[in-house]
Amino acid sequence: MSTRNRKKSLERTLWEAADKLRKNMDAAEYKHIVLGLIFLKYISDACEALYLKLKAGQGEYRGSDPEDVDEYRAENVFFVPPKARWSFLQTRARDPEIGKALDEAMDAIEKLNPTLQGVLPREYARPHLDARNLGQLIDLIGSITPDETQSKNSDLLGRVYEYCLGEFAAAEGKKGGQFYTPSCIVKLLVEMLEPYNGRVYDPCCGSGGMFVQSENFTLAHQGRLDDISIYGQESNATTHRLCRMNLAIRGIDSSNIKWNNEGSFFKDAHPHVKADYILANPPFNDSDWNGGLLREDPRWKYGKPPLGNANFAWLQHILFHLSPRGSAGVVLSNGSLSTQTAGESVIRKNLVEERIIDCIVGLPDRLFYNTGIPACLWFLTRAKKDRGCRENEILFIDARTLGRMINRKNRELSDDDIRAIAGIYRNWRSQDGNYRDIRGLCKSAPKREVNRQEYLLSPARYVGIPEENEEGAVPFYQKMKQLANDFTILIKRGEEVDRIIMEELANIKPVEE
Repeated sequence: MSTRNRKKSLERTLWEAADKLRKNMDAAEYKHIVLGLIFLKYISDACEALYLKLKAGQGEYRGSDPEDVDEYRAENVFFVPPKARWSFLQTRARDPEIGKALDEAMDAIEKLNPTLQGVLPREYARPHLDARNLGQLIDLIGSITPDETQSKNSDLLGRVYEYCLGEFAAAEGKKGGQFYTPSCIVKLLVEMLEPYNGRVYDPCCGSGGMFVQSENFTLAHQGRLDDISIYGQESNATTHRLCRMNLAIRGIDSSNIKWNNEGSFFKDAHPHVKADYILANPPFNDSDWNGGLLREDPRWKYGKPPLGNANFAWLQHILFHLSPRGSAGVVLSNGSLSTQTAGESVIRKNLVEERIIDCIVGLPDRLFYNTGIPACLWFLTRAKKDRGCRENEILFIDARTLGRMINRKNRELSDDDIRAIAGIYRNWRSQDGNYRDIRGLCKSAPKREVNRQEYLLSPARYVGIPEENEEGAVPFYQKMKQLANDFTILIKRGEEVDRIIMEELANIKPVEE
């Protein structure tokens, strides 16, 4: 079994065991119990690892005081007082008062770490939370040992946290979609946008999955954590706390993740931020956004959004925050591609004519936990003129037939699907790419053709029907698999070229004057 599959199995095993201990508790409540403990285990492991280095006092740590909070802040590690550390609490896991001890531990940690103020849960002493089950849960999470071969950013506890977030979202159904975007959609957005460096913004950031995946992408391409800076806003206080913990467990600075219950439209937490990359999954077809109070808002540059649907308000809010050369990927309902009511078609026309829309991806159904509404991805950019190609074209990708069912209700895009879709987009954007239209899958449509279609943007209108019935034709799924394989080969070749260049540069000696 591969390392990746083994770790995935461990995550699933831990989840299944934790879920059995839930008994009759509602998933919406239980997630805070489990995720809070995973977070406590993470910061405690990091604190105790640094404590041992400080106590040994060798090298750069010579003369250090292992109980000095500033020593930990200097290393960007949360200080956990002795009676709040996991090693201490696990010895009391069978104590009937363990819930009270955990709540006191959370209090003590917040007092010593101002950036965690108001973030940690204090729900462990609740009368309806069985102390025996809580003790078993502590022992279960305690079985996760730090993986010294992993960097802090890709720590196993971080993956367990993310995995449990997804499982809780699935268990909560519609409510789960309010704080979690399925990981395959997040991966696809990030792979297509390629946020290597700069400012990354999400105006409705949920539990922070867009930020985590952006950091993962940067590190996977030999970048550093500080190559990107993140900005976000969330209107749900509980979800905001989940996000702050999710980022902290990955070592990501969350100081610019803001909360207010008025939301991004009415109280923009980052009014002056112009982002290089924006990734967002706003609420679908929100009819209760109070748009009547914002009719003359300067953000509505391309047309006033309808009062009964916030889709185009979100798109224009995002464009308002996009830097002069920035790009955005946004998840919206399929209705945004074709609705003709209350000025939406006018906004679509203006976005097309201003060359803002770069790519539209039609997604398969059943990808989301909270809705059966078909969805799509909008890719927007202000950099078409600078790119040197396809300034007057829009790429349409129809991915509705991709993915596989992972249970009776939900579908998931595979890594091959994601690589294939992202590869099509990258080749299309590149002057040297080998892009070609594939009937039934992708089409680069000139602006005049979109005009003829009255600015309706459903990919199926442009890509046509796959020619699967023609004699000798390659089946559609085989084409997709071949595209994924071709793209993987191109990536490997690029990495090899990069390696050779770096070796040659290292061998260059400075010229002596």
